[in-house]
Amino acid sequence: MTTTNLQRPVRAPGRSQGIEDNPAIPVRVIKGVVLVLCCVVVIVPFIGVISTSIASQAHVTNSGGFVLWPDGINLDSYRTIFNGGVVLRALGVSFVITIGGTLISLVGSTMLAYALSRPGSFGQRPMLMIVLFSLLFSPGLIPNYLVVKQFGLLDSLLALILPTAISGFNVIILRAFFMGIPDSVVDSARIDGAGDFRIFWSIVLPLSRAVLAVIGLFYAVGYWNAFFSAMLYISDTAKWPLQLVLRTYVVNNTELSSGDLGGAGADQLPPQESIQMAILVVSLVPILIVYPFLQRHFAKGMLTGAVKG
Repeated sequence: MTTTNLQRPVRAPGRSQGIEDNPAIPVRVIKGVVLVLCCVVVIVPFIGVISTSIASQAHVTNSGGFVLWPDGINLDSYRTIFNGGVVLRALGVSFVITIGGTLISLVGSTMLAYALSRPGSFGQRPMLMIVLFSLLFSPGLIPNYLVVKQFGLLDSLLALILPTAISGFNVIILRAFFMGIPDSVVDSARIDGAGDFRIFWSIVLPLSRAVLAVIGLFYAVGYWNAFFSAMLYISDTAKWPLQLVLRTYVVNNTELSSGDLGGAGADQLPPQESIQMAILVVSLVPILIVYPFLQRHFAKGMLTGAVKG
């Protein structure tokens, strides 16, 4: 009896089968340099914004209005904008719009998406066609304004929430996720006597935390950053959100008066550049705080999709 020795390919030491060779050192150096440059382009302006907001008045003046690295920490700009006035009021309005709008949008979108994901639901196909139609065609600026005016929502915070409360794109994402839940889970709950709302609340929502975190962040960022709808529907400056204040006093470079900043004396005000950069930092911080807490749900959602295949 003879045996045949199969020739196996010889692998070089330190190399694993199925993995491409490491790129050459010059290519790796070029990639590293490009990555560092991209980081610098993103980080340096952000550092400059923070530095200008905490720099002293003399340093801001000598630097031409933009400080890359402060000579010390001066929080007068933040004390000024939090002392009252238009900025603090606008910050409260933005929080109300973002929190209330996100809750309304999540409730409406999840209930609509769940109804569209269940076969045999009343009006499922026509409603799905309406949602898909909204993705392709927009009613336009003037019809939107006329509808808001007809319902008496001008100069109301509801005008910043209700017209954009439900996004067709987010509904489609939620519907696709709900359709991926095994029918056996829902059927077993029905056998135990659970109704549609009980199944939705006790089974579907707990299984959908990852996608709800993603959709909730989408809605929250949209409400927090929205300023154009406030320009159209809100004429009362007391109801301006923070982003409209940011556009008015930072982008348009409108000078903030002492009355806008809680009645502080003009001689006591920090440099306008510092105040503007402080407003910009305040508008960025809430999203930067919320995002890390939702990041773990993003990772969980990706792992769940990988396990399901």
